[in-house]
Formats: sequence, C-alpha cells, structure tokens
Amino acid sequence: MNRAVVEQHVDVVTDDGVMGTFVAYPAGGGAHPVVLFLMDAPGKRELLHSMARRIAAGGYYVMLPNLYYRETDAFELDFSSRESFARMSELMRGVGNRMVGRDAGVLLEIAHSAAHADAERVGVVGYCMSGPFAVWVAAEHADRVRAAASFYGVRLHVDSSDSPHLRLAEITGELYVAAAEHDDYVPLDMIDRFEAAMQTAGTNGRIERYWGMHHGFAFDDRPAHDPVGENRHWERLIDLFDRNLRPVIE
Repeated sequence: MNRAVVEQHVDVVTDDGVMGTFVAYPAGGGAHPVVLFLMDAPGKRELLHSMARRIAAGGYYVMLPNLYYRETDAFELDFSSRESFARMSELMRGVGNRMVGRDAGVLLEIAHSAAHADAERVGVVGYCMSGPFAVWVAAEHADRVRAAASFYGVRLHVDSSDSPHLRLAEITGELYVAAAEHDDYVPLDMIDRFEAAMQTAGTNGRIERYWGMHHGFAFDDRPAHDPVGENRHWERLIDLFDRNLRPVIE
C-alpha cells in the first residue's frame, strides 16, 4: 500500500565536499529500510526525485545523492545541447566505483542516526553510469546491503582493478542485473561475461535481458523509453526490495 511521503533536501558533508541529497520516506512513525538511489549520467533531476518518491511510498527511506558534487552543486543534461553532453562526459569521468563506495558509507552513517531509517536493511539501485556503482556498493557494504539492482549498467566487466565483477564473491545480498538487447554502451557479450562471473562466484541473483529494448528504456525523458520495459523494471525492482528488505512481519 502506497503512503504519503515526506521529502527533504539534505546537504551531506563528506571528505570531498558537500553532497546534495534528496531524501524521501513515508509519513508517520516507524523506521524504514534504506534505499540508495544512484543517479544516471544525465544528473539528479526531477524525474529521479519522482522515482524516489514512488519507491518511498512503498515503505522505504530513499536517499538520492548528487554524485557530481565534487565538481558541481547541480547538473541536468539538456538533451538538445552538444555542450551539455560534453559537460556530462567530463563529469562522468570524475566519478568512480571507489568514490561512490565511500559516498555510500557516509550516507549510511547519516541514515543510521535518522529516526525514520533502518540502516541495517539496505537496498541500492543504479542506472547506466551508476549500474556498476550499485554492484560495487553491494560488495563494499555487504554487511548491510541485502539487495542491489543494476539497469543497463555500463562497465560491469572490464579490464580494470575496480571492475565490479571482481567483487561478486563479496556480495551477500541478492543481485539483479537488467540489460537491453540493443545497447551501444553495454554490449551483450559483456553481460554474458558478467553472468559467467556471477556463476563462478556463486552470487545470489540473476541477469535479465530485455529483448527488443534499448539503453534507457526505464526513463521517460530518454528517446529509447519503452513503457513495457519501464513497467517491468518497476515490478522487478520493487519485488527485489520487498523480498529482501522487509522483515517477515512488519
């Protein structure tokens, strides 16, 4: 049952600066499982705020940080501007798995002292740029992250010391990875390699290929938006969180 939502804009202080964070949680009493909502490359914007509210209405304490805070207080991609795309590419290069792992740790510290949050039950979701971040955070904070999801996440299995696939054996929660059939940023052969790495590591989770769909299918501000894919994404995400983050009796 969806509930009324309280929302706040919080400045979270880290060793690297001030990370503006949108927080949403159900109105009323009680401590709710925490969901770290990691933004995609086009930035922390109203679409993501609306998605965070939707998750929160289902009974979660959602934290959506500006991952570009080391460089800028705010960025929203102008899809019609080449200059804006160039700026986005520059900002993306300044964010990495290890950075976001540290940021997640600070957010969880904040949540630990928040009256409406239960920071011992944590989920994380990432899209596009932040898909690998979600996997990394699930490993970095395996003692608390019980569920993690990546939707058309890039660089999941690459030749790098911080490739997420190298940490799959550390993940104790359930992992869900969704990939579009047509995706110039996330080739299906990389998804195949990541799936094989999951099997080798014994990771609890699964890969789902969204046949016929393109990168960005879950966001209605992207040209490749697909309503069927978006709805399936919501079903998979909420089911993942509900099964793993809620106690048997709530």
